[in-house]
Amino acid sequence: MLRIEKRPEPAKSMVYLTPVLALFLTVASSTILFSVLGVSPIEALDNFFVEPVKDAYGVSELLVKATPLILCAIGLSVGFRANVWNIGAEGQLTMGAIFGGGVFIYLYDVDSVFLLPLMIVMGAVGGALWGAIPAFFKTKFNANEILTSLMLVYVALLLLSLLVHGPWRDPDGFNFPESRTFSQSATMPILWEGTRLHFGWILALLAALGAWLMLAKTLVGFQVKVIGAAPLAGSYAGFSQKKIIWFSLLLAGGLAGIAGVSEVSGPIGQILPSISPGYGFTAIIVAFLGRLHPVGIILAGILMALTYLGGETAQINLGLPIAVTGVFQGMVLFFLLACDVLVNYRFRFKSYGKAVS
Repeated sequence: MLRIEKRPEPAKSMVYLTPVLALFLTVASSTILFSVLGVSPIEALDNFFVEPVKDAYGVSELLVKATPLILCAIGLSVGFRANVWNIGAEGQLTMGAIFGGGVFIYLYDVDSVFLLPLMIVMGAVGGALWGAIPAFFKTKFNANEILTSLMLVYVALLLLSLLVHGPWRDPDGFNFPESRTFSQSATMPILWEGTRLHFGWILALLAALGAWLMLAKTLVGFQVKVIGAAPLAGSYAGFSQKKIIWFSLLLAGGLAGIAGVSEVSGPIGQILPSISPGYGFTAIIVAFLGRLHPVGIILAGILMALTYLGGETAQINLGLPIAVTGVFQGMVLFFLLACDVLVNYRFRFKSYGKAVS
């Protein structure tokens, strides 16, 4: 009685309107959630979206939170365009923090202007190496990159815990599981005096600009789009799918690794057992909410960063559980995917031998 069929040509306007519709549905649904929790929906939404950015410091914190989200999402979006489903940005971010932070751990007594650039480079290398593992298994054995990249997240987190509880633990830290506090030479420069907004924000914007130029102006970007849209046509044109897989995973890993460095040498200032509250996973939502476009990803990254700040504000002011942030982000992804289904497909009902749309 019910059949789902693909639309011949989805409306282009709806492709860009669905994120707005998804946000509207999320806000509408969250009012029900807040009511069930015994909190005024208006007051809760005010704490989520208005209270965190009422002053300049709040705006700066919003950009600090958005930095790792944008860096990770930019790399993921390139892979998603090529149908390379990297779900392990969280692990690549962690390895970037380990590689980049490890430079300071072993050169903590060095005061040089080259220390921070070396940390950023090594962070990118660490993330790219972690992305190379699923790339190798995908191209060599056709292993599912979703599973391999996801499982490597937990390996990276356990390695981080091993290091901060063991050889990298601060000898003057009273046995707490944390590294030495980073020196001035190993810390991201502050962009806005009196706030924590750091140079990582510039790196995020440069990554977005670079991705846009690469996708719009280069042969590699064209290959990414062709392989993602029509793999057989790409193969017929001589484009190597394996090379695109390697390129996508290395790029995503490198940018996630830079995000990891920007966290440990930025707002955190040292290596801790927990570096990210899930930026690598939230970046997946950011990439799709931004329609895999660099400009859209910047806007979506800022929006999702606001959910982190709003969740913390609601937890303090209203006593809401911190899990509300995850529920809110999950609803955004759910409604976005639901809207995409309705844009790309239509339901047809059969009645008395006739199809009714």
